[in-house]
Amino acid sequence: MFVILGAVALSALAFLLRAQPAVDEFITRYSGVVIPTLDAPIGIPVWLSVTHFLNTLFLLLIIRTALSIRSKKRPPAFVTPRRGVLGQPPRRIGINVWLHNTVDVLWIVNGAVYITLLFTTGQWMRIVPTTWEVFPNAVSAALQYLTFTWPVENPWVAYNSLQVLAYFGVVFVLAPLAIVTGLRLSSAWPLDAPRLNRVLPEWLIRRLHNLVLFLFLAFIVVHIDLVLFTGAVHNLNVMYAASNDVSWMGTLIFIASLSVLAAVWFALTPSVQKKLAGLAGTVR
Repeated sequence: MFVILGAVALSALAFLLRAQPAVDEFITRYSGVVIPTLDAPIGIPVWLSVTHFLNTLFLLLIIRTALSIRSKKRPPAFVTPRRGVLGQPPRRIGINVWLHNTVDVLWIVNGAVYITLLFTTGQWMRIVPTTWEVFPNAVSAALQYLTFTWPVENPWVAYNSLQVLAYFGVVFVLAPLAIVTGLRLSSAWPLDAPRLNRVLPEWLIRRLHNLVLFLFLAFIVVHIDLVLFTGAVHNLNVMYAASNDVSWMGTLIFIASLSVLAAVWFALTPSVQKKLAGLAGTVR
């Protein structure tokens, strides 16, 4: 309820601001999109569509297991891995924690592939700010979104400045924070390091880790809403079909991907999780 009221209040404020001539001139000057440089890549490569889907799958499972861990309910089984991590002896953990950690590793590997290709192909220029003009353009884009006049853009060529800052924050701020704080809370962290544990107290890191989780959730909700409301067919075709053509191919691939996500979600029953965990250790 507070989120809805807050969104309504922000939208009302944006409408009042846009009624001012100075704000209208500001939006005219800053359209919301920074024109890309001549050497910036155009288009979405297939590898980006694939890593995007895998990122969606792994994040879905990470959020599912994270919420299970936060519920404080007793897990249906416990796992003692055959090997410890980073020199630490194996520790008995809940099967939901084991699955969370396992998917974390897959998510990190997928992210490493994504980052490597991002910088070796020049695609980094699409989500890394390269000029200070990104900030006033981001404000302009936010005002346009809040007043339901979407910024004129073409995601095949460039994202608007608000998207650029959001994607940059998720990839280069939230993701590393999730990894570092997750490592502190995992069984790989040494218990016999009192000085280090005083510098990085568990209660503080756990709160930060939970904050990162909720920021990811907020980003996902807003991201999906804007994709669907600002031209779903074209947006889905760009991301899922890696094409700028006007067709339903991206929508069909998106629907198929949702089917895969749902199938994986329902397939990971406690009995299946126990069988998977049994491949890595002793399940009791």
